[in-house]
Amino acid sequence: MRPFLSSFLIPITMSLAAQDLKPVHYADGEQKLNGLVTGNAGTDRPGVLILPAWMGIDDESRTAAMELAQQGYIAFIADIYGEGHVPINATEARAIATQYKTDFAAYQHRIALALDQLKKAGADPDRIAVMGYCFGGTGALEAARARLPVKGVVSIHGGLGKGDRPNGPISTSVLIQHPEADASVSREDLANITAELNEAKADWQMITYAHCGHTFTNPAGREYNKRMADRAWTHLLVFLQDVLG
Repeated sequence: MRPFLSSFLIPITMSLAAQDLKPVHYADGEQKLNGLVTGNAGTDRPGVLILPAWMGIDDESRTAAMELAQQGYIAFIADIYGEGHVPINATEARAIATQYKTDFAAYQHRIALALDQLKKAGADPDRIAVMGYCFGGTGALEAARARLPVKGVVSIHGGLGKGDRPNGPISTSVLIQHPEADASVSREDLANITAELNEAKADWQMITYAHCGHTFTNPAGREYNKRMADRAWTHLLVFLQDVLG
């Protein structure tokens, strides 16, 4: 388990069963979707929606969900692509992720459907946050742009661009965890997201992690940086406590 600040823990009594992830089958029209929810569902706790990286539901998102459950949150891992559309390699992942980044309304819709499942699992609808890794980090920002009913969003080494869309209102709190050496994020992207959030007068912060490449939080990635990943997790917990109480 990652280190954490004990003063930010939610007082809980957890059984080992609460650490399990249970499948949740839902749909977008005729498209079947298969998410995962933590074993403490149905307990009226604050909730966190996890948006996975571009390969779909992976070990990083599963580990995050189980560790969030230990902190007292109900966590739901969204299925964005749907059954039969999970990529098997980076080429396929790039293609389908690009499709959703381009058709951002479809991405926002799939996120909203997953939020509904998190609420059905018992999460307090007034205490929900969205977090995501890589492609999922882009999705977390799309949740903010869509003004979905959440208290905060966390983009973890996510894509920050939104194309040529005009800036719009953002009413939720935003945390961006940015690896300093992320070659997929340009200086223009950084300038644009700063301008976008400032124009919206959003409650936002960006933490930059030194000497880190794109996948710095993923133990399975070649750019994993444990020291910075542990810091990022602690910063995440502080943010969640701040916005969800």
